[in-house]
Amino acid sequence: MIDVAEAAGVSVASVSAVVNGNAVVSPELKARIERVIGDIGYKRNAIARSLKMGTTHTIGLTVPHITNPFFTDVVSVIQQAFDRAGYAVMLFCTDEDLHNQDEQIRLLLDRMVDGLIVARVGDGASFKKVIEGSGVPVVLIDRLCEGIEADAVVLDNQRAVFDAISYLIGLGHRRIGYISGSLDTSPIHDRRLGYDQALRAAGLPVAEDLVRIGDFREAGGYRAAMQLLSVADRPTAIFSANNPMVIGAMKAVRDLGLTCPQDVSVACFDDFPWADVFQPQLTTVAQPVRAIGEQAAELLLDRLGANRNAPPRKIVLQGRLIVRNSCAPRIGG
Repeated sequence: MIDVAEAAGVSVASVSAVVNGNAVVSPELKARIERVIGDIGYKRNAIARSLKMGTTHTIGLTVPHITNPFFTDVVSVIQQAFDRAGYAVMLFCTDEDLHNQDEQIRLLLDRMVDGLIVARVGDGASFKKVIEGSGVPVVLIDRLCEGIEADAVVLDNQRAVFDAISYLIGLGHRRIGYISGSLDTSPIHDRRLGYDQALRAAGLPVAEDLVRIGDFREAGGYRAAMQLLSVADRPTAIFSANNPMVIGAMKAVRDLGLTCPQDVSVACFDDFPWADVFQPQLTTVAQPVRAIGEQAAELLLDRLGANRNAPPRKIVLQGRLIVRNSCAPRIGG
């Protein structure tokens, strides 16, 4: 900046005013400074500016699976919101690995991000340890973390699954298989509660032989569905706790020579773009993806503004059951 000032015959303050747009200079002076900047190839040092201003206008964002359409869509909405607000977004995918998450968040903090939006993995203790003392505002999405004083945007997962299982029960299904992810995350824990609650409300037993734990991925869904459907008294319906696992479940139905929904009805949590392209079209629980992303961005921007020290806020949104033709009535129960 000093070189530009000398070449243009102006003060460093005038150059700073043009580069940073924080003061008014005459059109003639601005044109002269911009011409010199172009001639000598001056570029503003963003790191130096960040150190001076105490802000990087950068947000850190971590999600467990970037290939899961739910997280892909939420990331897109968050990115758009911060683009409009003039912030850059640094995205990391933890791949459901606790060590990855901790290292990635440490890296984001080292890069002096202004705030974090996190869909955490693990039991929360490690995450809490990494975050404590950082002074960086955090917004949790999808998954809560006990003991963390942070804003959050989550879904009423228990109610959403209760409604889906109740729908299957209303179709006459009494043996409903359930493919779950790891129960150490709050949404999966709550989804299992919704499954149990719906069965009990209908006077049906909660049979653990109808529950299988997947790993949130297609392969885990395939293994779980093969186990559920390879027994004599197989379930007449299967509900998957996320959409990658339901793809595996549908492959298992096919590989066992069964048909959906004639032999087994299938439904899942999370709608996705090709759910209505499947044959049959999949019945799903849709999350309000746009609302989740926009609310998370709004909470963090508000926290970075005038409400930095306000009490934590939790926004709980509702899912929506989308009925398609992958589920059929079970005649005779």
